[in-house]
Amino acid sequence: MAKMKWDELIQPDRVHQKLYTDPEIFAEEISKIFGETWVYLAHESEIPHANDYKTGYLGKRPIIVVRDDSGKIRALFNRCTHRGATVCRNHQGTAKIFTCPYHGWNFKNNGELAGVPWPKAYGEDFDKKEWGLKQIRVESYRGFIFGTLNLQAPSLIDYLGPARDYLDQWLDRYDGKNIEVGNPHRMVYNGNWKLTYDNAADGYHVMFSHRSLFETAARMGENKDMTYFAENPDYSEMTVQYLGNGHTLIDQRPNYKEPGDYWKQQRPQPGREVYEKMIRERYKEEADRLLDQAIGAQMNLNIFPNLCLIGNQIQVIQPYAVDKTELIWYSTTVEGLPEEINLLRMRTQEDFPAFGEPDDMTNFEECHLGLTIPEVEWIHTGRGLGVPGRQTMDGHGVISGPVTDELHIRNYYQEWKRLMSEDAGVQTAEESLKGVSS
Repeated sequence: MAKMKWDELIQPDRVHQKLYTDPEIFAEEISKIFGETWVYLAHESEIPHANDYKTGYLGKRPIIVVRDDSGKIRALFNRCTHRGATVCRNHQGTAKIFTCPYHGWNFKNNGELAGVPWPKAYGEDFDKKEWGLKQIRVESYRGFIFGTLNLQAPSLIDYLGPARDYLDQWLDRYDGKNIEVGNPHRMVYNGNWKLTYDNAADGYHVMFSHRSLFETAARMGENKDMTYFAENPDYSEMTVQYLGNGHTLIDQRPNYKEPGDYWKQQRPQPGREVYEKMIRERYKEEADRLLDQAIGAQMNLNIFPNLCLIGNQIQVIQPYAVDKTELIWYSTTVEGLPEEINLLRMRTQEDFPAFGEPDDMTNFEECHLGLTIPEVEWIHTGRGLGVPGRQTMDGHGVISGPVTDELHIRNYYQEWKRLMSEDAGVQTAEESLKGVSS
């Protein structure tokens, strides 16, 4: 589609419903958005040792993220070069060799073709170097592994831009300790992947979509957790920010003023008072700081196109079709934190995916259903646009506004349009073999 076409579909205060419902646009997104940007693949703690691997996707392309026999992190296409079958069909494990179950071709975990059954039948001209597993460019930042097919893409650090500082803040809550990523919790909805990305920095919906959470807290006689969204968030200290390169942020931290506030403002949990008393008796003056680390970071940091850091959790957006998306939630523990604090983290991390995300996924499905009406073409994204004094920009180009503004959608769609309009240089199969032996 020509650039002018995108200009027609993306306007200052609205975007066209086709961006969410057109299968051809979705297919182009898989090529250009999920092929030419840095896409989150895995966390290093999921593959801590040489020969550890996990399977996943780059867009819709099945991949294997692996530490090879030398410990180098690689991302291999999970596709036998013989007849196309996936060579690894487990979610996670340890292997020095991947053997295709179809015809037995086997590959080293650095991608090299190790052997084929009855090789004489391939003749003397058969070159094993030509038929190794294809692989993609990978870089890692503080344990977060990203991959891209774009050989001309900037470094991962440059791509993160100002989002890097917030990622550092998310991690540095733990005094330099490393996080460890747990097993995934998978949730599928019938709707477009961008409905999740739109919502990830949306502070406008909270009071209405998550009313049941507020009512639960009210029944317990509490005025805690997200209840500040019910107190005219349009004029609160919370902000939504556009960080460049499609990345967005909601910052709720201004609501938390003193040490211990993170813990004090959480909804009650069964048995928590007894557990808290035990922790305070054991850790004395350190208790407030430790209890705060059991609670989410009170920011939603969204790395375009598929990574959302929500509270203490990692959420990955996995598109399968124009109208089918999987949300993969990973809990985190912190290496070196007391066991009691990590246990509280797990209890806290069970909360929103169980009681809040179903609200959001229902909205995503109902939005997608409504967007299939062709006669109603436009989605309004203009909240806050042109209203004096609502938005500011700092020296790094970060745009900020009240948490209920839709500046995040308007701005990330400009990056979306740029990526969909340009040929950023997706690698060929031959180029993807570069560096297999390095």
